[in-house]
Amino acid sequence: MIRLKPVASLVLSAALAAILTTPSRAEDKPIKALLVTGGCCHDYEQQKDIIKQGVEARANVRIDILYVKDGSTQPKLPIYGNPEYAKGYAVVIHDECAADIKDPALIQDVLRPHQDGIPGVNLHCAMHCYRFGDFGKPVPAGSPNSHWYEYLGLHSSGHGAQKPIAIKFLDKENWITKDMADWTTIDEELYNNVEVAVDTTRLATGSQGSDAKTPVVAWYHLYGEKKTRVFSTTLGHNNETVSDPRYLDLVTRGLLWAVNRPDALKK
Repeated sequence: MIRLKPVASLVLSAALAAILTTPSRAEDKPIKALLVTGGCCHDYEQQKDIIKQGVEARANVRIDILYVKDGSTQPKLPIYGNPEYAKGYAVVIHDECAADIKDPALIQDVLRPHQDGIPGVNLHCAMHCYRFGDFGKPVPAGSPNSHWYEYLGLHSSGHGAQKPIAIKFLDKENWITKDMADWTTIDEELYNNVEVAVDTTRLATGSQGSDAKTPVVAWYHLYGEKKTRVFSTTLGHNNETVSDPRYLDLVTRGLLWAVNRPDALKK
């Protein structure tokens, strides 16, 4: 006598088989990000963890940290001499302060992943890295000391005394800054603008007291032949600012724009 399986058992077996054989969707996997940090003048030992925890709490992102405890302007980051340092990552967050790394070959190693299409996020002192020559003035496009600024989409050379920065968002309909309210930081460093690339999209400006200057403090642009997405902000010197929920919201949204994954923002 042939025994027939109950219909319910057949349905359950089919459903279980489907679960076991269906691959997970790519959008369900965390975005792999590499945070490169270390160098002069900042509390990177604390800030690396603030950034990692803050971004991961806001989005489906997993951040691996590449940190060297080296407070010099020439930190011995293992990305130097290693143009493959970003292999396997969807985005690189540059939060290093390496003002005196001047070797064009080492700078090229840092840029290679972004030239190859890996998006970049750049925070605060990353804007003052990898510079040489007369960087206080605009540099000609294509010149040896222009490459890092061409990647950033903005050339900054310095800052004044720490004072509160009044941040004004320019386009509150842009996905990165949508619904973000203007705010004023604690005493912070306001980076100057020597030159802003013509293809740079300005997201926010900053001002300090009665000073009429309002440099761009957050922006994005498309870099190189691959049109690599690059988001940057000059904000974030002190731990109190880096841990401010408004700052972490801005960085998280900038990162998700860079990888074109707005769906990864946690509700």
